[in-house]
Amino acid sequence: MRAPRVAGLQVVWIGLVLVVLLAAFSVLAPRTFPTAFNLLNLVGDAAILLLLATGMTYVIITAGIDLSVGGVLVFAAVVAAQVMEAAGSSALGLLAAVATGLGWGLLNGGLVAYGRIPALIVTLGTLGMSLGGALLLTGGVDLRAPAALNLGLGLARWLGVPVIAWICAAVTAVLGLALAVTRFGRHTYAIGSNAEAARRGGVAVRRHLVLVYGLAGLLAGLAGHLSLAKYGITGVSAHSTDNLQAIAAVVIGGTSLFGGVGTVGGTVIGVFIPVVLQNGFQILGVRPFWQQVVVGAVLIAAVYADQWRRRTRDR
Repeated sequence: MRAPRVAGLQVVWIGLVLVVLLAAFSVLAPRTFPTAFNLLNLVGDAAILLLLATGMTYVIITAGIDLSVGGVLVFAAVVAAQVMEAAGSSALGLLAAVATGLGWGLLNGGLVAYGRIPALIVTLGTLGMSLGGALLLTGGVDLRAPAALNLGLGLARWLGVPVIAWICAAVTAVLGLALAVTRFGRHTYAIGSNAEAARRGGVAVRRHLVLVYGLAGLLAGLAGHLSLAKYGITGVSAHSTDNLQAIAAVVIGGTSLFGGVGTVGGTVIGVFIPVVLQNGFQILGVRPFWQQVVVGAVLIAAVYADQWRRRTRDR
C-alpha cells in the first residue's frame, strides 16, 4: 500500500532527529546522560505512554481522535485498585482495568460510528465522564496500590530492564505488526484514506471503528493497571495531559491527522523525542518549561510537514 511507504520515509527523518538529540545530550552531559542507568530511566518513562500512543495511532489513522485516554487510564486504575482491595487478587485487578478500558473504548466507538457524533466531541465528553467518575469513586483522594503489586510488578526487572517496559514493548510490537500486515490493519488504513470507498469495497466501516476505539480504550485500561503498579497510587490528577502527549507523539512520529497514513514504528520514535528532551533538559539544569516549548515547536513542524506532503502528493 502507498500510505505505509510514504510514512516510512518520514519515520527515517524523525529517527534521525532522535539520534541527533541523543548525540547532542551525550556530548553536553557525557558523565550522566549516556549511562545505562539513565537510558533505562528513559525506557521506563516512555513505556506507559507508548501504550496510549499505539492505540491513538490506530484511531488517528482512521481520521479520528481520542481525547479520553488519560481519563480512561485513571478510571481503570481506580477500578483496579478497588477490585484488588476487595478481592486480594492482582489478576482480577488487571482484568477489571482492561475490561473497564475496553468498555469506555467501545462506548466511544459506538457513539462515533453509529451515533455519527464527531470523535472530538464524543471523546471530550468521555474524558470528563471518566475523570469525574474516578473522583466520585475515590472522593478525590488517590488510592494506593497493594504492596504486592507495587513491589512486585512495579519494581520487577528482567535482564536489567523494568518488566513493565518489556510488557509495553511486546504489546506495541504485536500491534505494530498487526497494523502493517493484517487485514485489520489494511482496513484501518482504507477507512482513514476514504471511508466511503472502503464501505463500497466491502469493509464494515462502523464495526471496524468500534473495534479501533475499543482497542484504544483497552490499551488505556492496561496502561492504568501498569501505572498503578509503577507509581503505587492512582494519580487521579496526574494524567490530565496524557491525551495531548499521546497525540503529539503520534503526529511527531509521522501519522497524519487527516487519516490513512502512519506507522506504530514512527509513533515509538515520536514517544521518545519528548522523553529524551525532558530527560536531557533536567540533566542540563534547563528550566522544564523549555521542554514544552521545544515539543510544541516539533509538533507544529510535524503537522506542517504532513500538510506539505499532502499538497505535493495531490499536485
